[in-house]
Amino acid sequence: MTMDTKNGSGRTTGRGIGLSAVRGLALALISLPGAVLCFCLSLVSIALIPIGVGIVTTPYVLTGVRAFANSRRVLAAEWGGVRIPPAYRPLPEDANPWARTFGMLRDPATWRDLRWLPVDMTAGFVTALLPAVLLLYPLEGFALAIGLWRVFPDGYWYGFVPVTGQASAFGAAALGLVLLFLAHFLTPRLLGVHFRLTRAVLAGDQGELAERVRVLTETRRDAVDTSAAELRRIERDLHDGAQARLVAVGMDLGTIEALLDKDPARAKELIAQTRKSSVEALTELRELVRGIHPPVLAERGLGDAVRALALRLPVATEVSVDLPGRAEAPVESAAYFAVSEVLTNAVKHSGADRIWVDLHRADGMLRATVTDNGKGGAVIGAGSGLAGVERRLGTFDGVLAVSSPAGGPTMVTMEIPCA
Repeated sequence: MTMDTKNGSGRTTGRGIGLSAVRGLALALISLPGAVLCFCLSLVSIALIPIGVGIVTTPYVLTGVRAFANSRRVLAAEWGGVRIPPAYRPLPEDANPWARTFGMLRDPATWRDLRWLPVDMTAGFVTALLPAVLLLYPLEGFALAIGLWRVFPDGYWYGFVPVTGQASAFGAAALGLVLLFLAHFLTPRLLGVHFRLTRAVLAGDQGELAERVRVLTETRRDAVDTSAAELRRIERDLHDGAQARLVAVGMDLGTIEALLDKDPARAKELIAQTRKSSVEALTELRELVRGIHPPVLAERGLGDAVRALALRLPVATEVSVDLPGRAEAPVESAAYFAVSEVLTNAVKHSGADRIWVDLHRADGMLRATVTDNGKGGAVIGAGSGLAGVERRLGTFDGVLAVSSPAGGPTMVTMEIPCA
């Protein structure tokens, strides 16, 4: 029973060594030409971007590079048990060649792929080839020992052994035996080194990923808290405002019904009062709906919504808009309410008599800048309106920057990624 187990283990180990050698040889034959081709095509295509040709070719070339890198990720998982998760940023399906080219070039994962290609064609090639070399090179030493040395009348170097006769040929065989012994232990490990090297270059920085997870956790918590607070505000406004007025309208209608025959004059007065209450309730409902999602924002977009917002301010406000199209509805809503909060703060606290709002899109970001000529001194801190704006923008990976020296002016810049 013991002998069978050992023999079975030896056959399994032998198959593992042979399989690792074959896989390493296949990787070496694929990695060198594939990496060289992808690297050269990428360099040429990116270099041709200034003359316009690269705008068309680069997305296709980089897509090929990603496919080549993803194939190595699959092999690393299946052959080496090394998982290398892809971290490519998604691209809009209807993006034009310009947007696809620069969207891919702005992706850090693209540059990791391009850095990996020269590593794969050098160190990756060597680490993939070594398992096959360690298994096949000893066979040459054995062949020399059984007479192959006679083919080389002037001598032959096998490793560091000069083979000039049968005795030295036996020395070559001994060296081959040592190499075969080392192959027993090193061949599978060398293939693992190849895949770990691939992971070291292709995988994103773990510290960066950990920080990203932390930020996403915080922004998710802030989003949940903000949504809960907004829901409580809506419930409170409905209960204390429109609902109370509608209840009063219902009671007045009951009184009117009782007075129609007994006191028509008093009934007419109550009808007028009820009509006024219904108008006030309708106004409050409209204000509540506008606070949830302004109709002008849904119908005409962010630019016109901010212009309408500026018209209601008691301070002279100029709005400049340069937006080529409409962003996604959640992004527009976040930008609108962020601008609204900043404008409210400016009117309440800055003492300004003039405000400027600028909306434009740059480098894939929706950028809103609110500037006032007030007294300055605005800071982002706990309890301030700007802290709430920062949390709102953080849900969308947006940022808030404030420049507000004492004496003014104050400039608040908000950026939100948008397609």
